[in-house]
Amino acid sequence: MRHFWMLLVFCSLASCNLWVSRDKKTQEMVKQEMQTIDWNDVDNYPFFENCDETATKMRQKECFEQELLSRFSATLTQFEFILDSEIDPTITVDFLVDRNGEITILEIIKDDTIDKQMPEFEGIIRQSLKNMPPLAPALKRGIPVSAKFRLPIVLNSK
Repeated sequence: MRHFWMLLVFCSLASCNLWVSRDKKTQEMVKQEMQTIDWNDVDNYPFFENCDETATKMRQKECFEQELLSRFSATLTQFEFILDSEIDPTITVDFLVDRNGEITILEIIKDDTIDKQMPEFEGIIRQSLKNMPPLAPALKRGIPVSAKFRLPIVLNSK
């Protein structure tokens, strides 16, 4: 009988987790997992249809950047811009690729003289991004997520 009581006490002490609800255990596991995720980085970059979604993360990034730049370049070479004075030739475009692969411009940072000398320039950039072909969104843990990007555009003064 004594062994029975000792076994009963041991089992009840060893199984304290049985008294904790499954919901509470699940919430604790989720909380721990959420703390380990780096939310400032994606697992897969957005990609155009000719990029390989199974490539390494670095290759995905390179393909995304190259495609984006080549499409931007193709649009901008259709126009001839003439600048009268020395300006900072770098324009920075901050944009968001949302969960559906849609691109939204957040901000265009440029020298004020660009607006004065080329008032249509910002509209051309906006139209160029709007005309991009469909993108697959960035992924985090297999789930589509929004991702922000910064694209520097350097105007060639030749």
